[in-house]
Amino acid sequence: MNSPRRPAPARSGSQANTLLIVLILLIVALIVVLLTCHRQQTDATNDHHPIDTAALNRLELPHVRPGDEIVRHRGYTLCYREAAEQAAWVAYVATAAHALGDHTERTNRFLTDPLVSTGSATNADYEGSGYDRGHLAPAEDMGWSKKTMSESFYYSNMSPQVPAFNRGVWKRLEELLRFWATEYDSIYIVTGPVLTDGLPAIGPDRVSVPAYFYKVVLVYNSGGVKAIGFLLPNEASDATLRRFIVPVDTVEARTGLDFFPRLPDEVEARVEGRADAGEWKWTRRD
Repeated sequence: MNSPRRPAPARSGSQANTLLIVLILLIVALIVVLLTCHRQQTDATNDHHPIDTAALNRLELPHVRPGDEIVRHRGYTLCYREAAEQAAWVAYVATAAHALGDHTERTNRFLTDPLVSTGSATNADYEGSGYDRGHLAPAEDMGWSKKTMSESFYYSNMSPQVPAFNRGVWKRLEELLRFWATEYDSIYIVTGPVLTDGLPAIGPDRVSVPAYFYKVVLVYNSGGVKAIGFLLPNEASDATLRRFIVPVDTVEARTGLDFFPRLPDEVEARVEGRADAGEWKWTRRD
């Protein structure tokens, strides 16, 4: 006797499940494509002045004149001018992550710079001079590692400053720039003395005593590009920091330096030729 034939299993339910899964995958893929396109369009809209990454990483480095020596440390780069026994400029990037992150303890251990081929100034140059060993790149900005903190105390990063200037208006300006680093995520800073002929000198190495110091700041991010300069006499002052604002072009004229040569020419001319305090965020102390 033949056994009864079993009916074939129903396929309609499994086919429906398969079609549903395929449909879900197609919808997910479509959403991903749409989000990617939107992100690319947003990035293109925000990128007012596109520039290659390698150039961006060096935007803060000025042109170097013959006879000057470039010295690269972990946290900053400097241009050493042997005739003045100090840096003509010190350049670095200040970031929100560094400003807001953990900081190593300040060393206060001043050292000769082993990378300056001609030898940097020494403690003997400042002893009894009446001048502070004024940081160009502040120790507070270099506190994100033990190495950068230590290197911030190299004499190549020092310049003779009137004590009330170093501990007063110069310190206030350093604090303002740290605030800007947190507000703008990162800023390019170039700072140094205005080195001219005939300056007085101190110590056996004849370290020049500048009459003026400067800082120039560049912001380059998705919000656009802007720059500002500060030019301060090496003397005590209770004046607001806005009093010392100048266009970057003015600092270039006083120092003979070209600060942001890697910017596109039309952008460089625009941002370096103006100094509008209203374009920047300020604290109550400024």
